[in-house]
Amino acid sequence: MTSSSTRSPLRRLTARGRDEAHRVASPLELLFDLCFVVAIAQAGVALVHAVAEGHAGEGILNYAMVFFAIWWAWMNFTWFASAYDNDDALYRVVTLIQIAGVLVLAAGVSRAFEDHEFLAVWLGYVIMRLALIAQWLRVARSSEGPERTMALRYVFGVLLCQVGWLGLLVLPEGGRAWVFLVMAVLEMCVPPFAEKDHPTSWHPHHIAERYGLFTIIVLGETIAAATVAVKTGIDEHDALGELLPIAAGGLLIIFAAWWIYFVVPIHGHLRSSKQAFLWGYGHYLVFAPAAAIGAGLEVAVEQAVGKAHISTLAASAAVTLPTSLYLLTVWLLHSRYFKVGIAQQLVLPVTALLVICCTFLGDWAVLAAGIVAALAVVTGTTLTAKTVARERGEPVRAA
Repeated sequence: MTSSSTRSPLRRLTARGRDEAHRVASPLELLFDLCFVVAIAQAGVALVHAVAEGHAGEGILNYAMVFFAIWWAWMNFTWFASAYDNDDALYRVVTLIQIAGVLVLAAGVSRAFEDHEFLAVWLGYVIMRLALIAQWLRVARSSEGPERTMALRYVFGVLLCQVGWLGLLVLPEGGRAWVFLVMAVLEMCVPPFAEKDHPTSWHPHHIAERYGLFTIIVLGETIAAATVAVKTGIDEHDALGELLPIAAGGLLIIFAAWWIYFVVPIHGHLRSSKQAFLWGYGHYLVFAPAAAIGAGLEVAVEQAVGKAHISTLAASAAVTLPTSLYLLTVWLLHSRYFKVGIAQQLVLPVTALLVICCTFLGDWAVLAAGIVAALAVVTGTTLTAKTVARERGEPVRAA
């Protein structure tokens, strides 16, 4: 990337090359991601309270809606930046405005979750969307032909969807979940419609790195939330013995989640917009469960020290179910493309099933799930090493 000191203060916002060498995440993108930690943490806290109070069904539904709002805001910026980040002064200022919108959204997460009051979330989206529209208008002004048409489609699509989200503010509370569902579908239709004649020049390696970095951020938030919960349990209830299995199991789950996600170089698979849309959209079921694992560990801790009014089975499920969904989705989205043979293909699906079975192991459920996840890493690594050795004609040894 060219040094910003050699650039003019304001340039045309033109597409970057998809085959550009050494394309990596910028410091501004990293700042943008870090600001989402606030919103993710708020959603996690609200989920913990709902599950711990015995309202798991309602809590999961609210979490799914709120996390979609967080994830989709991140998606809009990430894919645009991959194609058009020229890092000039105006681009930086507009991105900082988007970050301000993220923080407004984060401030409204609790009320949206608990009271279905979406005003702050909607205002945060207004700020982010106006900034995004300004960026697309810059693209339209700097381009012509199919690219200009694509940019204007994004402008009108984003604007119309933002108007549609007003339904969350003006319609009765009973209908807001349906409004959310309809608008979520319409939102996800905008990119395929806008790019049907001219795809943006997103960068495969850059996109893979951005998704990987966000996965790390989500897992980091999970570690932070679980650590605080364990510390509180030890300080306030002197329950070290009860919490050690949960802490150890949770750590093994998070380490395995990291290992499994990053063991494959997914950027080589992202060769077309169709593949990219499916992979990118599917990550909702990677990010949301990854963050929910942290909430589940908090619930397990609260149940262990007697603060949560739920059964051990329910507390265990709060950890094992999102863990299983994470493992299965990571396998479905990209791990399976790098697996050779039935044995390798079955590792993650079987692991997901075994983690669910761990739910019924009482106080040892989380630790058992962690051990199963860790064994999946060992098994997968061993099978891969044997496959590589056979392909090279080397003696097969245990990894």
